[in-house]
Amino acid sequence: MRSIDYVPLAERHGKVWHLWPVWFSGDAHLATLAVGVLGIRLGGNLLWTAAAVLLGNALGTFFMAFHSTQGPQLGLPQMIQSRPQFGYTGALLVWAVALVAYIGYNAFNQVLVVQALHQLTPAVSATSAAGMVVFALVAVSLAAVGYDQIHRAQRGFAYLMIALLTVFTLGALFTLSFPPAQWDLGAFRAVPFLAQTFAAASYQLSWSIYVSDYSRYLPRDVGVSESFWWTYLGAFIGGTWMMLVGTVAAAAAPQLDVAAAMEHAADAVLPGFGKVLLLGALLGLITITALNFYGASLTLLSVADTLRPLRCTVGKRLASLAVALLASTALAVNASGNFIERFGDYLSLLLYLFTPWTAINLVDFYLVRRGHYSIREIFNSSGMYGRWNWRGLTAYAVGFVVMIPFFSTEVYTGPVARALGKADVAMLVGLPVAALVYLLACRSLDLEGDRHRAAAADVGLDPA
Repeated sequence: MRSIDYVPLAERHGKVWHLWPVWFSGDAHLATLAVGVLGIRLGGNLLWTAAAVLLGNALGTFFMAFHSTQGPQLGLPQMIQSRPQFGYTGALLVWAVALVAYIGYNAFNQVLVVQALHQLTPAVSATSAAGMVVFALVAVSLAAVGYDQIHRAQRGFAYLMIALLTVFTLGALFTLSFPPAQWDLGAFRAVPFLAQTFAAASYQLSWSIYVSDYSRYLPRDVGVSESFWWTYLGAFIGGTWMMLVGTVAAAAAPQLDVAAAMEHAADAVLPGFGKVLLLGALLGLITITALNFYGASLTLLSVADTLRPLRCTVGKRLASLAVALLASTALAVNASGNFIERFGDYLSLLLYLFTPWTAINLVDFYLVRRGHYSIREIFNSSGMYGRWNWRGLTAYAVGFVVMIPFFSTEVYTGPVARALGKADVAMLVGLPVAALVYLLACRSLDLEGDRHRAAAADVGLDPA
């Protein structure tokens, strides 16, 4: 079994609490802050935007953390786990979706970085291509050294950001003031509230595509509840805290871009603190961009292996990282200056693409197969899971199509969304529909025979 895919029991290491700093740090950076700005920019007030941030993070992180629990049980990257639901070749569909997330997020990160560097030193252009390239090279270098070094960097950064965010939060409580309209309970507006809620949910849900890439290295006896809660609390606290900083900064200075608004708010709390907090948030982008490059590399190698079996080598891994680097940089260099609006539409796209997948993957793992998979058969192109699994593909298609009338973006607004004043509730429709269709399609599965075949295929794998 290739180590790039499956982590044998003898190579499992680490402690389950290490998931907390990984996913706290995964959210405690400048891109997360940008998500918390959306509701304010769409006309919501501080009170209701903050409530939407809390609700969205609670919803999206719930599903994301359940994906994390699959890692210690199977020892597989998250996307490889899609083969039993979609088939050996059919899984290419969701891998393409994953690459949209990896490459797209890194492109936005690169745009944000040069905006932040421009804020720190005007000598750097806010659209500097050189700055984007240098930043991406640093992140891809961290991705190249691998899992353990990324974890160490994430843990160290978590402690730094806890300290910085605590200073900002305590200071903001005593120094920042806002007009009464920002706290008006009666100023509820559905569109900004729902846009902010589902942007936050989408942002957290998008980590689902590789959350078990990191939990898969943990020992097999790590319990479901342990991996769930350490992941959930890390991502929820990091994401919510950082988004709320963005919400407060945007409410204090709605006319400024993301980096400038945060610096302005932090300087109001403590003169000179703005650059310190901005630099900390900027450093966090390095580690999360490295995570994205690492996940993109795994996915690209898996795609190549599906199309034509290959033996993974250091050279091929570096080549896959180079492809991801070139793709994200090309997007970043050509990105529009209208960052927040583009970012909001991008988050909506991810929500539409990931909602059916997360429903199918979790239903299959927890309700249909209940964690019983054959590791060997997942890598067998002619194995028990088949090349194309009509159940998963049909459920995904139905779940996606029923959401289309509910889409609400600058590019396209569905008829139901228009009737709701452009409010976007697509996730609330697609999630249960995809889950139900998949459950109904799986009624014809011989689950008992499936479990016996899986157990027989894995005889001798990881002997005690």
